[in-house]
Amino acid sequence: MEKNVAAMSPSDSSTACRRYLPEYLTEIVVVITSLGLLAFIKLTGEVVNGETMGFDRQLLLMMRNPADLAEPVGPAWLEVIVRDVTALGGVITLGMLTLAVCGYFLLQHKPRMSLFVLLAIAGGSLFNSLLKEFFERPRPDLVPHSTAAAMSSFPSGHAMMSAVAFLTLGALLAHASSKLSIKLYILGWSLLLTLLVGISRVYLGVHWPTDIIAGWIAGGVWALLSLLASRWFVSSPPPS
Repeated sequence: MEKNVAAMSPSDSSTACRRYLPEYLTEIVVVITSLGLLAFIKLTGEVVNGETMGFDRQLLLMMRNPADLAEPVGPAWLEVIVRDVTALGGVITLGMLTLAVCGYFLLQHKPRMSLFVLLAIAGGSLFNSLLKEFFERPRPDLVPHSTAAAMSSFPSGHAMMSAVAFLTLGALLAHASSKLSIKLYILGWSLLLTLLVGISRVYLGVHWPTDIIAGWIAGGVWALLSLLASRWFVSSPPPS
């Protein structure tokens, strides 16, 4: 056995590392996903019992002008920028991004990956709608809304779907790269966009902070599960 390992060429060693690394990453993803589910369940229980209301009110008021709660803190141009940021997590933007990525994979002759991306994002959207319908948490009435919002509040659709889309697509792109710097670059942008969209919803007064946190957790868990499922879905042979 030792002779075989010693005789292994650098290229063979690199191939072996690439072969076994995904299994190691799978264990990490499973642990993080489990922790995320526990965190979501705990947060949901606290929200339902009203234990987070003080936290929600304090953070929401911190982003408002004390002299006029209809005005967010900061200059007028900041509110315009935040509206642009929040649009990144909207249905139209994420839908166009999803279709663009699906088209890219089709042009790369990877129809199974294209179908997987479509199912992952659409499934996340359906899951978010089911959660909203189940909890039916009213939107904040503490401050006036600075943008239009529909459906119930928990969990935030913008926060969850930006996490689902940006993190799922980012993870798939990062996984396809062999350079650590590129992986970190892609994941860094995915995380940044997800965080900015979520924060923008609180700034505009259409969500409680715990709506956003729950959306981030649920979306992150969905993205991790999608990454795990992609290994099976893409690599499994098509039915005859």
